[in-house]
This record gives sequence, structure tokens and C-alpha cells, in this order.
Amino acid sequence: MTFLALLLFAGIYAAAVASPGPAVLALIARVLSRGTKGVAGFIAGCAIGDLIWFALAVGGLAVVAQTMQGVFTAIKWAGIAYLLYLAYKLWTAPAQADATKARSLRGETNGAMLLAGLSLTLSNPKTMVFFLAILPTVVDLPTLSLLGAFEIGAVIAVLLPAILAIYALIFDRARGAVVGRFGMSRINKACAVGLAGAAGLVATR
Repeated sequence: MTFLALLLFAGIYAAAVASPGPAVLALIARVLSRGTKGVAGFIAGCAIGDLIWFALAVGGLAVVAQTMQGVFTAIKWAGIAYLLYLAYKLWTAPAQADATKARSLRGETNGAMLLAGLSLTLSNPKTMVFFLAILPTVVDLPTLSLLGAFEIGAVIAVLLPAILAIYALIFDRARGAVVGRFGMSRINKACAVGLAGAAGLVATR
């Protein structure tokens, strides 16, 4: 794969990742409400999900993936249910908490958040469209060499975590000012609405 072709893919992929969607919305809501705890797991889950979609596309399994409606529908609704569960926890979280409660409210472990990111990515319509429709117009998949596949995989493994980490850092820095101005109770409820909105975006596509 030529450097220019790889650069073209990197640019298009970066724009797709950075554009607001269910994963970005869920990440922002999570960071504003709970800080960066568990964010690494969520980002890792999103990256693994993208790599799975890429492997399906490269392996010529796009048609199979499109016909496995039952499996992907189950994954989709599992991801929606988890987002709604997180939204409920935020909506009902107390505005003030002592040190013990604060620790418990920091939320899920990296492992649990990894599964959340993975299920959201595998059920995200934007991700499906990119890898099953847009990717073949950018990369000639039938002639893609093993080295070329590894190069694209490496781009995915670097770009997605980097872009989502930038989102997380920006909103984590703004978190103190936002909480100070609006109060934790309002932030929790606003972020709960954001997570529910992300679930709605997935459910309606």
C-alpha cells in the first residue's frame, strides 16, 4: 500500500472518528459526569470494535456481516440497554456524596467500560457504514496485501484512541468549571440525557 493511499485513509478515518456520533457523545457524557475513570477501557473497546469491522471488511465477510441480522441486532440492543442503564445511574445519582460514596460513584471498571465501548461500536450505524460502504471506495480490498492490512490496522489502533483521548482530556479539563457553574446534580442529569440520546441515535438507525 502506498504512503499516499495510507495517508488518504488516515485523513478520512480521522474525520469519521472525530465527527460527533453515539461513541463521542457517550464519552463526553461519561467524562463530564465521572471524570476519566474507566475511559481507557471504553476507548479500547471502541478501537477493538473498529478493528473487528475492518477485519470483516478485509476478509470479504461484509455480506456475511450484513446477513447476520440476528447477531448484530442483539449486540445493538445490548449496547442500547447498557447506555440507558448508565443514564439511569447518572439521573438518580446524589448531588453530594461523602468520600466513600464518591468512590462508588466513579463508576464501572475498565473491563466493564471496554465491553460498553465494544458493544456500542459494533452496533454503531456510523461505524458499519464506514467499514462496509465507505472503506471499499478508499481502499481496494480485494488486492490489499497482508502488510497493507497491518498498516491500516495500525492507523486505526493509533488514531482512534488518540482522537477520543483528546476529547476526554478537553472535557475533563472543562469539567471543574462546568460543575462549578451548573452544579453536579444538573451535570449528572444533563449527561444522563446525553447518554440516553446516544442510545436513541443507535436505536433509530
